[in-house]
Amino acid sequence: MHPKLSRTVLLLWILSLFGTGALASSHMQKKAPDPSAQPASESAAGAEPVDASQYVGSDTCKTCHQAEGDSYERSSHWKTMKPPHQGPQWEGCEACHGPGKAHVDGGGDVSKIIDFKNLSAKQSSERCLSCHQLNESHSNFMRSSHMKSDVGCTSCHSVHSPHVEEHLLTASQPRLCYGCHREVEPDFSKPAHHRVNEGLVQCSDCHNPHGTFQEHQLRVTGAEQAICFNCHADKAGPFQYEHPPVKVEGCTACHTPHGSANAHLLTRPQVNQLCLECHTLTGASIAPLSPTFHNQAQKYQACTLCHTAIHGSNTDPTFFKR
Repeated sequence: MHPKLSRTVLLLWILSLFGTGALASSHMQKKAPDPSAQPASESAAGAEPVDASQYVGSDTCKTCHQAEGDSYERSSHWKTMKPPHQGPQWEGCEACHGPGKAHVDGGGDVSKIIDFKNLSAKQSSERCLSCHQLNESHSNFMRSSHMKSDVGCTSCHSVHSPHVEEHLLTASQPRLCYGCHREVEPDFSKPAHHRVNEGLVQCSDCHNPHGTFQEHQLRVTGAEQAICFNCHADKAGPFQYEHPPVKVEGCTACHTPHGSANAHLLTRPQVNQLCLECHTLTGASIAPLSPTFHNQAQKYQACTLCHTAIHGSNTDPTFFKR
């Protein structure tokens, strides 16, 4: 290689090394953390500062509201205060009613404090959910059927004077539910019914009053039989031979969930009437036809006298036996 060309290549190589080092040094200087800067998570938190001087504490509240203060200290609210709810805005009476200094300085001026009697159902529920939305079963309440009907938290719960200590209910089930759902109350007095009035089953066993993604605020899935199988596990299967209505339409294809004048909560007074809704004599249904040798004129004949495993069978496709 020519000596002059060799020196040129060497010079270019040295310059390239120097340039790369300079760029790296500049990049590191730009990326070096500022020790005085706050972490991104802290600066992005954006929590509004709380003026602790505006909070007077529950002992001050009790000088006028002794009964309410005592009931609060006996309740599950006082027993369950825990992180992340820390600070005066999460403690005692003022956690719900807001800072009390202006109220005290005003000689008990009710306009200077949050009075739940003056709040709408939506406003009062929003205050309750500031804590209770952390509970998964409460997370859908603001879009629930109850909230859409202007039924808020304080419609069913009472912080200071509950009738039922558990969940601070204003009345026990099912009376609490019957207060609005008058149309279903007679069903539980029919000859065949779920034993809600007797206390063996509660409305909230099947329905979530705080809202779900399911129809009628059911607790489990859109397939209603999932609720029924919690108690009627012997009907759940899986079976080798399934009865299609159980899987396709659910239990309510044949049964009424609350109560019925018919045995076994059936939707029809006679079993045959129910079966013939699908198993017709004309062939208009995709279900298997009712055999011609079945005499439907016999008054007390029931399909389930022979087809005993009507919910499903592991041994017989005609459900003769389990």
